[in-house]
Amino acid sequence: MDKRHFLKFFGAAAAAAPMASLAKLSDVDTSISPDPSTLNDITGSSTPISLAERRSRIEKAQALMKQHDMAAILVEPGAAMDYFSGVQWWRSERLTALIIPQKGEVAVVTPFFEKPSVMESLKVGDDVRVWQEHESPFDVVADILKARGITSGNLGFESSVRYFVVSGMSKAMPAMNILPAEPVTLGCRMYKSAAELTLMHKANEVTLRAYAFVFNNLKIGMSQQDVKVLMNSAQQQLGGSNTWCLALFNDASAYPHGTNAKQVIREGSVVLLDSGCSVHGYQSDISRTLVFGKASQKVEDVWNIVREGQNVAFAAAKVGEPAGAVDDAVRAFYASKGYSKDYALPGLSHRTGHGIGMEGHESVNFVRGEKTALEKGMCFSNEPGLYIPGEFGVRLEDCLFMTNSGPAYFTEPPSSLTRPLGKLVPFTV
Repeated sequence: MDKRHFLKFFGAAAAAAPMASLAKLSDVDTSISPDPSTLNDITGSSTPISLAERRSRIEKAQALMKQHDMAAILVEPGAAMDYFSGVQWWRSERLTALIIPQKGEVAVVTPFFEKPSVMESLKVGDDVRVWQEHESPFDVVADILKARGITSGNLGFESSVRYFVVSGMSKAMPAMNILPAEPVTLGCRMYKSAAELTLMHKANEVTLRAYAFVFNNLKIGMSQQDVKVLMNSAQQQLGGSNTWCLALFNDASAYPHGTNAKQVIREGSVVLLDSGCSVHGYQSDISRTLVFGKASQKVEDVWNIVREGQNVAFAAAKVGEPAGAVDDAVRAFYASKGYSKDYALPGLSHRTGHGIGMEGHESVNFVRGEKTALEKGMCFSNEPGLYIPGEFGVRLEDCLFMTNSGPAYFTEPPSSLTRPLGKLVPFTV
């Protein structure tokens, strides 16, 4: 690695020790400026979900409602509301809700003074009903349902809907039964369309490019917060929104979600980063583990086992097989390497992967006992980490999607500890 690049970008005082430590990382390019503002937005050509697709989602939801004998579902603000209607709102003590009947047009209920703001993001339908501060929003919902011929039957709610909403609707329409809405909402959202996969691919590209930028600018003495700021800034400059980053150094890398202990990068530090962003509402989630300087043989061995663990998970993700079989395969492999087949440490203390889409974590998961069959359009993280308390942890995470012939990656996992970045996989549906 050429010292003059360090003098140019970091100054002579910071150049010698920190960057010599990164000389063993083949993915590092010292010609990259440390200023995130030099990065360009790569999401400009990305297309939001169309009106036609949202309408097709509602049609599918209504078909599932008929199949599961639901007269209607009520959706509170969150990913499902956005998925069907485009409305991006928050939950408060004042009810805003989307009503999807089995037959007829959807409707939105919101406080009178919020209507103009709610309508800014509404993409489908024009029936927006309001309630005043002294009125019951549940009576307004009841009026909507009655206008569509619904006075009895089953009304679906997702498990995240708050108790006061379920209770309020039960009182407003006592002839209706309460059922879980997940067979409808997850029955739609679990299976991603080509448009959704395209946006997820772009989000993963943003995050992977940001990793390349950060790898090129790690220095001795950096804190977790320093790296988080750098990673988030890079993703934002590249066009990602809702960016996040978890930075774990040294023995803190043995705790999947970190500790409050202060950590800085030093010679030989294990650096575990977990980060993501969204593009038009669709998420990325990538983890990388590298060593700043020379890795011990133990760290390298564990890194290689984790990398093979990803291969095992990928191979086990077969169309028609239960999602839990992926987790089973990884634990059997880890057991062959001397780790527990369960959740004991040192070992893999969490599931092998989670569903992902509009939310960073959504059903279903690569976890023991999950019987849902893998099908085309499902998306998952593949992250079979290994954690050794008091020493270090290794997590490599790449997201995949199911095709008719099996899994495909958005990003290809890294090839070795000295080439810890990986690469973007060209996207085809």
